[in-house]
Amino acid sequence: MKFNTKTIHGGQKHEEATGSVMPPIFQTSTYAQSSPGKHKGYEYSRAANPTRTALENNFAAIENGTHGFAFSSGLSAIDCVLKMLNPGDEVIAGDDLYGGTYRMFTRMFEKYGLKFQFIDMNSVENVSNSLTKDTKLVWLETPTNPLMKIADIEEISKVVKNKNEDILVAVDNTFATPYLQQPLNLGADIVMHSATKYLGGHSDLVMGALMVKDQKLAEELHFIQFAGGAVAGPMDSFLALRGIKTLHVRMQRHCENGKAVAEYLSNHDKVGEVYYPGFESHPNYTIAKKQMKDFGGMVSFRLKDESQKAAFQFLENTKVFTLAESLGGVESLVNHPVTMTHASIPESERLKIGITDSLIRLSVGIEDVNDLLADLEQALNQ
Repeated sequence: MKFNTKTIHGGQKHEEATGSVMPPIFQTSTYAQSSPGKHKGYEYSRAANPTRTALENNFAAIENGTHGFAFSSGLSAIDCVLKMLNPGDEVIAGDDLYGGTYRMFTRMFEKYGLKFQFIDMNSVENVSNSLTKDTKLVWLETPTNPLMKIADIEEISKVVKNKNEDILVAVDNTFATPYLQQPLNLGADIVMHSATKYLGGHSDLVMGALMVKDQKLAEELHFIQFAGGAVAGPMDSFLALRGIKTLHVRMQRHCENGKAVAEYLSNHDKVGEVYYPGFESHPNYTIAKKQMKDFGGMVSFRLKDESQKAAFQFLENTKVFTLAESLGGVESLVNHPVTMTHASIPESERLKIGITDSLIRLSVGIEDVNDLLADLEQALNQ
């Protein structure tokens, strides 16, 4: 199947009892057994639930994996990956990460004995030079949150595997979605999504996803998920599966609108630097063009007036763009990383990579683009 068909049919089958086209919401915690240990494939919904199974099969299909896992949040999916490691193991991650990921790495898992290096992954050489005998996981975000950095998934995977094929490469693919890039095809071992965002697409659920190809890796992840219990519920699974069915058409509009917004901002006299991987001036534009089908709907920018007051004035005056956490819904959102998504990162670390008071992140939705541009114009000129 081509991708646009997979979003609708990938891993799916009609429900056997009634022929229902959509999987029913199996709102149950447990399942009848005919004799101890004899059942119809389901025992207890922490281990598996038919609605979640349908979603997980679809997860696997859209990332060209063999196994998918639906978690109660994106962070619980990341937590599952890290629980495969042991005290003394090292994780190499990008220096521009979602604040919740950074918080989990440094404030939770460091105290359990994991070690972390945060490096600029714009350069494959940086990754190669950072690998040590203790490295067990390389964690990529690309594009990154919020500075839209691009990491070369294929080349980094090659460098890592040449060093030690047992080192896992995991990619947070939330910003790009499988519509734009498929990391498993590029050599990664694990793909992670905050399915809360583009996969769900309607700002009505919280969910995480992992997709893999390797059977042994899938078994280990499933055990940790089952033993830890961070599973998605059947109602959220139903909503996510419904959302994915329109992922391809939504992403087409997100990309169109994102490009228009980025170009508008780059020509505005009150706007400084614009972060968007579709600009030829982007440091890793060539890599983005190579590994992505298009450039997505996420755009970050700085105001020339670098004061927090100027940023807050803009943020308080948008009308179509909603000031809110999160991203990836059909509606356009505006975010202030310093006080919102990246507030948990120490100021010294934020400033080191350029997350300043004047930085603003846009999740460009699928509204009429002229309304979006008019809203930015009035907010910038207040």
